[in-house]
Amino acid sequence: MNCLRLLALPALSAAVVATVLADPGDPRLPRAQPEAQGVAAAQVLRYVEAADATVNAMHSFILVRHGHVVAEGWWAPYDRAEPHLMFSLSKSFTSTAVGLAQAEGKLNIYDPVASFFPDLAPAHPSKNQQALRIRDLLRMSSGQTYEAITPFPFDSSDNLARVFLNLPVEFKPGTHFVYNTPATYMCSAVVQKATGQSVHDYLLPRLFQPLGIDDPRWDASAQGVSFGGFGLSLRTEDIACFGQLLLQRGQWRGRQLVPAAWIDEATARQTSNGGDPAGNWDQGYGYQFWRCPPPGVYRGDGAFGQLCVVMPPYDAVVAVTAGTADIGNELDLIWKYLLPALKDAELPADAAADRRLAARLASLTLPLPPGSATPAAGALGRKFVFADNPQKLESFALQAAPSGAGYTVSLRLAGRDQTFTCGAGAWARGVWELPPDVYGTGGHNVIATAGAWTSPDDYALAICHYRTPITTAVRLHFAGDACEVFMQDNVSLSGAPPLVHLTGRTQS
Repeated sequence: MNCLRLLALPALSAAVVATVLADPGDPRLPRAQPEAQGVAAAQVLRYVEAADATVNAMHSFILVRHGHVVAEGWWAPYDRAEPHLMFSLSKSFTSTAVGLAQAEGKLNIYDPVASFFPDLAPAHPSKNQQALRIRDLLRMSSGQTYEAITPFPFDSSDNLARVFLNLPVEFKPGTHFVYNTPATYMCSAVVQKATGQSVHDYLLPRLFQPLGIDDPRWDASAQGVSFGGFGLSLRTEDIACFGQLLLQRGQWRGRQLVPAAWIDEATARQTSNGGDPAGNWDQGYGYQFWRCPPPGVYRGDGAFGQLCVVMPPYDAVVAVTAGTADIGNELDLIWKYLLPALKDAELPADAAADRRLAARLASLTLPLPPGSATPAAGALGRKFVFADNPQKLESFALQAAPSGAGYTVSLRLAGRDQTFTCGAGAWARGVWELPPDVYGTGGHNVIATAGAWTSPDDYALAICHYRTPITTAVRLHFAGDACEVFMQDNVSLSGAPPLVHLTGRTQS
């Protein structure tokens, strides 16, 4: 994803980044000192330090033990009040919607998928197409090949249910595991057909609001169907509450929100998906949940490191948001450092360790661009104009901020003027406006920026789109009447993020 191509997300109030051991802020889960819940604070600190050093990059972390939050932190500019894109962690919520609809008698997971869409199914379906059931979708065994299912046109105006139902089903449904997102979209479409509500609207009074998730956003297809397998935005605390609900087998504050039998079934091994005894993706798959190497542990996860790890044998939940291409390392750190921190009984108070952990959690931040050079005289205040380019960047200028702290970037993007301030030694918040005709996503994109001069001719800039996993590294190189712009995102769904190189020139 290019730095100029981002989803437009609704505005929310900002909050100061800090550990809530000092200021809980969100009352849904009680807070406690780690040792009171049998957690060694010193060991949790080792996890935080290892994650900060080796996961590029962590955005937030919450550890819940015996129903109490014992440690949590956000890497600035991310904070507790802001939602974060969940990517495939959305799938676990769609699974829950299917379970609720079944409990209400709206559907049965052994129903044929095509029976919900008689006007969209092929006129002469194959035997395998007719055999496809909701349960096959849930356990990623729909019978399609990876090559047939992967290039699914989610951004198309075509009816996506029709597109899916007309895909060839090469294998007998239920016999081949192929992880894919279109299958989850169809679960969402089935729920909408069965209940008359989108998964978002259906879950609002049944799951989201009872858990205190009052403002979830879930992107939808052109037909108004929640994407199901992605597109949900939640706060880290929301993930932790969902995990605690799963841990409690559907109970929340005395209410049975989700049938316990459904949670047991959805999180059990429903299909085999590999043979590596230590593999994080080889322990079997449930109904939109992954089994984990530690016995009895399962999770929902999303691209770039969005995690809801539920540990029934330890009575614990871990919620994480991140922007990493290596989710395996992110999980391995939990097994290596957090599992040993969870003891069978209450531990003696350790005030010194608690203070060190709280201080570390309160000081977390994404790396700021380093540098303290003095900019060259010709670098500031000039407008550089760019030839046509896919990023639609037309011009920009860099100058000292009026406040004297940091620098102001003024640019023209797809015919619209933009201005934001880059912090010096700190993150500065702002808004990136995308016009409606750019990538079809127009609207407010909140950002936080920071920059530093690495040499008199080179300015390094970080643009963090802090409701997403994306942070864009930008380098500006000034030489004569030209300015070279190098841009690269930290992660990309299509593999290694491309390096964008543009050259702008001053006008005579």
